[in-house]
Amino acid sequence: MDRDFRHEADAVLMRPIFERPKYFYPLLGFLLSVIAWAAYCYYLQFNLGLGVTGMNQPVSWGFYVTNFVFFIGISHAGTLISAILRMTQAEWRRPITRIAEMITVAVLGIGGMNVLLDLGRIDRVANVFMYGRYQSPLLWDATSITAYMTASALYLFIPLIPDIAILRQHATGWRGGLYGVLSLGWRGTERQQKILNRCIGFMAVLVIPIAISVHTVVAFVFSMTLQPMWHSTIFGPYFVAGAIFSGLAGLIIVMAVLRWVFHLQDYLQPIHFNYLGLLLLVMSLFWFYFTCAEYLTAYFGNEPGEMRVFWSKMTGEYAGYFWLMVMCNFVLPLPLLVWRRFRQVTGTVIASLLISVGMWLERYIIIVPSMANPRGDLLEKGHYTASYVEWSLMAGCFALFVLIYLLFSRLFPLVSIWEAREGREKTLEIVAARVERYKLGEGRLKEEQ
Repeated sequence: MDRDFRHEADAVLMRPIFERPKYFYPLLGFLLSVIAWAAYCYYLQFNLGLGVTGMNQPVSWGFYVTNFVFFIGISHAGTLISAILRMTQAEWRRPITRIAEMITVAVLGIGGMNVLLDLGRIDRVANVFMYGRYQSPLLWDATSITAYMTASALYLFIPLIPDIAILRQHATGWRGGLYGVLSLGWRGTERQQKILNRCIGFMAVLVIPIAISVHTVVAFVFSMTLQPMWHSTIFGPYFVAGAIFSGLAGLIIVMAVLRWVFHLQDYLQPIHFNYLGLLLLVMSLFWFYFTCAEYLTAYFGNEPGEMRVFWSKMTGEYAGYFWLMVMCNFVLPLPLLVWRRFRQVTGTVIASLLISVGMWLERYIIIVPSMANPRGDLLEKGHYTASYVEWSLMAGCFALFVLIYLLFSRLFPLVSIWEAREGREKTLEIVAARVERYKLGEGRLKEEQ
């Protein structure tokens, strides 16, 4: 039996690990049912071919590639945001870093899986590594995502070591053995803490350029082709900004769910949603700027192939998706994020839900209209409507994400215990020392004295 831990100051963080929540088995059963149905739909696709989907010629990319770009974008919620907050020593980061880092590890695998779904035959992925050429952005994609996954997993695990050691003190049986191995002999000595901080700092510096490069390379998959509305130099920064934007929204939604389910109100406070809401507001303005720059440039170029795609989005069959995207990403979230009275937990979560829908639509709007209106007259105009197979596999991807998070919460704390304790013990000293350094003019006065 697990040892009593109720006297611990952070018992609420360990309770989901040692006390099975009432909702665990019903939720687990529901998620497994959705995943099982998705697996059956993939079995049909594998046996019958991609004809069971809505994809065709010339629209050979649909929901799968849209989900691939969407999930890879959400991954920026973790390593990039967490690394920047750690490097700037933002004290309010402490309760959210692990939540963000876990999002990255979970969605990277799911995003990569959507590429396999799009291949039709999963064995074809071997061709990328056996016969791939580095002149191809597809191989750049595979290389950068693999590096990003490896770095993100390390960046999640290294700060987890002290918490595993804390859990080791309370667990027996197989849990005790697991935590004993994963804690790597952690005793919390000053030397170990110094090495840990250096490793975290090194990984924080390392993952930022890797994260930026990943979504830039994802953009290259599109912009290195001659498809109308894809061949653009702005796609790299546009995709990176969109990834941070959707990643922030995804992080806020996950934080709100965990705050409600695990009663983390004392850790995930309104001020955290306020600060993240401000970042979301800035990224919404950036997104609007990049979107205007992209479409304004295409409009003034007036190239026939580009304009077919342009008008299909503005007034044609994809106009509903396009203007809903603008409403969800900019028009509706703006008032919720500008006024502080709305930029609390509820308002920020509503804005994040809207942005998540809008950013999925943005990826859909980038992919499908361009493929449906190919350059030149060699291919006729195409149409695309997703089948139940694609909808089912998409639902399976989201269910798999929730399942991964659910299982992680049964093994490890979602809020860093050692960082929370360090914050309570040292925050006032750290902030006081920082304020002392920031006093304007006093440094020169002391030198003159």
